[in-house]
Amino acid sequence: MTLSSPLLPAVGLIVTAALAWAAVVSARRRTAALAAAVPGARRAYLGSGLTIAGVAVLAIATAGPAAMVPVPRTAGTVILAIDVSNSMGADDVAPTRLAGAQRAARAFVAAQPDSVDIGVVAFARGGLTTARPDADHSIALKAIDRLKITGSTSLGAAITASLTLITGKQVAIGRDGAAPDVGYWPSATIVMFSDGQNQGRAGDPGVEQAAAVAQKAGVHIHTVGVGTTAGATVQVDGYRLQTSLDEAALTSIAQATGGAYHPASDTARLDGIADTIDLRLTVSDEPLPLAGALIGLALALLTAGAALTVLRSGRVI
Repeated sequence: MTLSSPLLPAVGLIVTAALAWAAVVSARRRTAALAAAVPGARRAYLGSGLTIAGVAVLAIATAGPAAMVPVPRTAGTVILAIDVSNSMGADDVAPTRLAGAQRAARAFVAAQPDSVDIGVVAFARGGLTTARPDADHSIALKAIDRLKITGSTSLGAAITASLTLITGKQVAIGRDGAAPDVGYWPSATIVMFSDGQNQGRAGDPGVEQAAAVAQKAGVHIHTVGVGTTAGATVQVDGYRLQTSLDEAALTSIAQATGGAYHPASDTARLDGIADTIDLRLTVSDEPLPLAGALIGLALALLTAGAALTVLRSGRVI
């Protein structure tokens, strides 16, 4: 238990001690014969004791006591990794995959409490930080609105760029595939919006290796599949290319890291994504004020003490 004003109860307890001493002195002055002649005298002493106890409890209440209790809440860091590659321009999710992902990401941000820091990574051939994790969610919303389609996709780069934001230090897979030790971040989550089309070039981090780094760090990756398995065509550098949702790739990433895959093949599913992604609860100690309860107890003791004293002796004290 903590006290916000530890000096106040000291004064109150001194007053309580003085009252107790006065009550003892008064009791000693009464003779055994008087106690025998007035059976209610003992209950009068009980009334005085309750009154003194009430003063003592009230003295403690003035110090603003608080108990630290564990409270589960949604907290930590969430990185929204949003695919901005050419295939996200497909219109099998109206109006485009990217526009649908942006809408779902904005709804997700709006649903999170202030205890969650949110960052944004845009990824195509590499990962580009557009907003560092912050409790001010308007920063993330502005970053989401700025996203534009460009380049091809590297899912591995999306994961390593997200881990870089979470850890605050550059995370990279070695050329020999060696995975770095980035520490343990169990309160961090990555939410990846993508069609799963992985078109990384040589030298880009591998998806499996990047997912393994996230798994070792305790970071869950939830993947949101934006698009349809039937697919659609997109115009890239004068060519029309067929692109479709790769659910297997996104499911594999989620399962490898303890997350879940969330299909979002149409507008209705995209709008409901915020309700389907559950972030982990963390437990933190928070102060529980006790002054109100102690004041109530003190008033009850004072009332009972005064009532007994008046009824049995005709005196308040």
